[in-house]
Amino acid sequence: MKIRDIELKNDVILGPMAGVTNQAFRELVIKEGIALVYSEMVSDKAICYRNEKTMKMLEVSPNEHPFSMQLFGHDKDSMVQAAQYLDQHVNCEIIDINMGCPMPKITNNGAGSALMKDPQYAYELVREIVDHVSKPVTVKIRAGWDENSINAVEVATLLEKAGVSAIAVHGRTRKQLYEGKADWDIIRQVKEAVNVPVIGNGDVASYEDKMRMKELTHCDGVMVARAICGNPWLVRELITGEKAEVNVEERLEMLITHMNKLIDLKGEYIGVREMRGQSGWYLSGLPYNNRMKDLLNQVRSKEEIMDLVNSYQQILLLDKDEQKEAIHKLRNRGA
Repeated sequence: MKIRDIELKNDVILGPMAGVTNQAFRELVIKEGIALVYSEMVSDKAICYRNEKTMKMLEVSPNEHPFSMQLFGHDKDSMVQAAQYLDQHVNCEIIDINMGCPMPKITNNGAGSALMKDPQYAYELVREIVDHVSKPVTVKIRAGWDENSINAVEVATLLEKAGVSAIAVHGRTRKQLYEGKADWDIIRQVKEAVNVPVIGNGDVASYEDKMRMKELTHCDGVMVARAICGNPWLVRELITGEKAEVNVEERLEMLITHMNKLIDLKGEYIGVREMRGQSGWYLSGLPYNNRMKDLLNQVRSKEEIMDLVNSYQQILLLDKDEQKEAIHKLRNRGA
């Protein structure tokens, strides 16, 4: 698969997730062989004002290439200005425009999937960006705003006319958020309507899902997002078709690795607090995972996380009756 002149080594792509796909998380999946990673979405206004936190989000490590930096906003002038900054000063290969985020704090400002409500304006906005940068510009869209305004094909056709180099399509509407089933037929319709590469997104959690999506839609690449949280090994499965056999010890080791990378990136105070929610991903399906998630949500330091994980490992070595008693004591200690 190629995005303009950028050759991807396979067809598996990490989708952008706000609060998730920071450098710490990206490095976990890059090691598994993913072809392309996206940043968290970054604000055009924040770039224009050189917001310190946003400037930090623009940092790209040497092993993250090829890299797509995702930009969100609505105003043409600030979007072009921000895109030019990414083009000239940020070490990314691709600039992606967010037309898919469904969250009210984004759409209420006319950004994200709200841009799909006015296809002509979306065209004009993207055309201005493409005309003012040298790097390839891509766009991530949804099926439409709601079930009464499914317009992905119309929007995609205009985006191709505007000069984009690829289009990612999430098969849900904005109204669905992340609920219900993604409509892969929308992806097929977009693929048939445009000549640029199309990346399918939504409900891919296994190699079988990936191959079924490609067979039904003929998309060029497959984007994976939520299914990879707590499971970076899924990348390997999606590429090779061989399911990774990951034991409890490996899962917990990855949890600690993720935590350490977050702390290195953001410092212990912020890193630990962000890890509270993300640590639960690695416990999914394991014994007493809900009780452990409750305890991890209360931690305040790296040492507390390490202590909990080590205690949990020891508990899982006990017989079932002893496990119940040990978990109970651990919970009381946490209280």
